Amino acid sequence: MDPIGQNLIKLITNVCFSVFVFSVLIFTVIAITYQPPDPWESSRALTRVFTQFENATFQIDTTLLKTGEDLATSAAPPANANPNAVTESIIEKSEAQLTNLTLKSGCEDISAVNCSDPQVLIAIERFNLKALKSIVFLEYQTPVSGLRLDECDVAWRFRNKKEKSWRKYRDFRRFRIGYRENCTYKVLNAKGWHSGTNARRPRTTVNNANRSGENAKVAPPFHDDEINDTIPVLGSDMAFRQGKYLYYSRGGDYCKGMNHYLWSFLCALGEAQYLNRTFVVDLSICLSAAYTAGNKDEEGKDFRFYFDFEHLKEVGSIVEEGEFHRDWKNWDKTHKKKIPVKKVASYKVTPMQLGKDKSTIIWRQFDAPEPENYWYRVCEGQAAKYVQRPWHALWKSKRLMNIVSDISGHMDWDFDAVHVVRGDKAQNKELWPHLDDDTSPDALVTKLQGMIQPHRNLYVATNEPFYNYFDKLRSHYNVHLLDDYKELWGNTSEWYNEMRLLNGGRPVDFDGYMRVEVDTEVLYRAKTQVETFYNLTDDCKDGISTC
Repeated sequence: MDPIGQNLIKLITNVCFSVFVFSVLIFTVIAITYQPPDPWESSRALTRVFTQFENATFQIDTTLLKTGEDLATSAAPPANANPNAVTESIIEKSEAQLTNLTLKSGCEDISAVNCSDPQVLIAIERFNLKALKSIVFLEYQTPVSGLRLDECDVAWRFRNKKEKSWRKYRDFRRFRIGYRENCTYKVLNAKGWHSGTNARRPRTTVNNANRSGENAKVAPPFHDDEINDTIPVLGSDMAFRQGKYLYYSRGGDYCKGMNHYLWSFLCALGEAQYLNRTFVVDLSICLSAAYTAGNKDEEGKDFRFYFDFEHLKEVGSIVEEGEFHRDWKNWDKTHKKKIPVKKVASYKVTPMQLGKDKSTIIWRQFDAPEPENYWYRVCEGQAAKYVQRPWHALWKSKRLMNIVSDISGHMDWDFDAVHVVRGDKAQNKELWPHLDDDTSPDALVTKLQGMIQPHRNLYVATNEPFYNYFDKLRSHYNVHLLDDYKELWGNTSEWYNEMRLLNGGRPVDFDGYMRVEVDTEVLYRAKTQVETFYNLTDDCKDGISTC
């Protein structure tokens, strides 16, 4: 063959091979650098929100708190989650099964109602479906007599349609029962939230004699049977030895803001899931001064005050730190061969490097100065592509969610809400030049009148400390503030008694972080939600030039 032709073929072959190699290189770079969208927001947005910090602490909005039941875009119910949900078709089937129904004669002369008659419950179920459209009715108890001969009290379990978790709540109301022309039952009127006291579960009586100064104030103990936040126990030495654990020593995240804490906690839990290990949970939380009445950090708070420990146990493999230490110490005392432990001194040792480690305990230690001792640093860099934060594992405390249901129930779940951010942000004219004026009482009246119909129930979720600040709204709306419901956490409340039992008999303050959690969830249940940023003011949520 002509040498020129051979050279031409070689040249073409080299060019094609070079193009192929270059294409493979480009594809590899894209595959390495690509990050799939996060289920809450884009990963870049999350990184920007949680990593913009000054003096090694997060500077983000602390007036709202999102957790797993809020962040999911959809919540698929588990199997048989609502097998007994009461719908119109279920009511019709129940009515059809009452084959022995006999119509009363002269019913207009009957003053007493037989509340145990199944037809009474059917009338109440139909009434509720029309009156309370924001909730799903899961199960009813048999009605009992009220205070009058024509009244019946009935209790039921329900779930709010806007709640993405599948927890159940309880209500009990009083209904006045009458008769139709054909002598069937109908509801004449119904009283409000928790009015049917005869249908309430019986309380346990206790001796209050030893409670100095509280004898007449403290309600008898009450336990929500939907809550099981007991600490799990491994049970035997061998069960402990056969496990694989990831243990994080306390780091610089302690006493930081709650959003910082959650970002770090979920990183640690995510690494445990990536490594297929049981995570050792420290239930002791230090509450940042931002949420305390004395503006000082408060140690010794219990994780279960704020978050749903039962749900965390169900969806993640965890062990409580105290139980973990007891089992570890007991093993070392009773066995010559010690538990294999791998100590990891730096967050720069990635989860991928620990994937094949056979040690019973991987112990991450955070002894470096800030910000090198933050837990969330483990999930930075390459680890972010492998470790996913399990947001679904973290729900708010069921005890606090009971307060949310109480507040929403008092408004019959038919209300609108406005989130008014003030506090330090309203005073910082440099970052938020218009926020103070845009959230003034006059400005709020003007702006809300264009968004919410007059005389509606209006819930104001806010960090504004002055209760009367929103008085100008009262001539236009039925205004509700969190402090209107202080009895729900006062020393005669169910919450107070449950928390005291959880806290070893010591009372628990309803602190600023609990207020944020409750405000957030009531806001999310509103039919119309008005936000401060982008609705009330043109200022950027995180300050100037961050929109």
